[in-house]
Amino acid sequence: FKIKINLNIEKYFQAFFEKIDASFDKVASGHYARLVTNNGHIELRKAPDPVKDQTYFLCYMQKPQLLRAMFPIGHLQKSEVRAIAENFRLPTMARKDSQGICFLGKIKYRDFVKFHLGEKEGEIIEKKSGQKLGKHNGVWFYTIGQRQGLGLSGGPWFVSDKDMNSNTLFISHADDEERLKNTFTISAINWLKTDFENLSVKLRHGPHVTKCSLNPIDKDSVNVTLEEPDAGIAPGQFAVFYENDTVVAGSVIQH
Repeated sequence: FKIKINLNIEKYFQAFFEKIDASFDKVASGHYARLVTNNGHIELRKAPDPVKDQTYFLCYMQKPQLLRAMFPIGHLQKSEVRAIAENFRLPTMARKDSQGICFLGKIKYRDFVKFHLGEKEGEIIEKKSGQKLGKHNGVWFYTIGQRQGLGLSGGPWFVSDKDMNSNTLFISHADDEERLKNTFTISAINWLKTDFENLSVKLRHGPHVTKCSLNPIDKDSVNVTLEEPDAGIAPGQFAVFYENDTVVAGSVIQH
């Protein structure tokens, strides 16, 4: 049994735009991001709250979608949103922040995956030495770069690779420089800005960005060089590029 969760937010926006009446000019969303018109062009920009900023997830929105979107709280810090909710005595004013997939509600992500995929014991292997260090209950519970939930001593350990066919989880130690990479290739690029300088890239949701440079390979692929190497680069994950706080492009890592 296989399950695929499609989290491409631009598809949700497009489906909503197609469903609603044409008389609606805008669609408001509670995402932490800003939309700014600059020299006649709409730009997607980071929220001032670096931890809550959600432009990493919005990077594949198309320009026509951005023109019809609104992010009313995108200019606020999370603490300010909490204060407004308390002022209006909203039912959600004290609700804990969601740390998983929003449509699951109170269901934990791990429980959701377990229900659909079950558990299957597999081996945890140190990638550098090939030594067996432990067991796990299914590689589908882990993501590349993950360091929590491995239950191993002598760490910190990180998930560096997965073999779905053999259900093998490969890990590397934080001190292992061989797993650090400073180059990778991207494809499926959604350009939101074509004139830019001083690029930075975000490889996962969170405040951290790394300076980088781009070198086109062909019309569909680009090689990325990082100023600082990263240990959690994996095919299939998003790489989102910024010029200061403006989203330049969203892409998918090939290798």
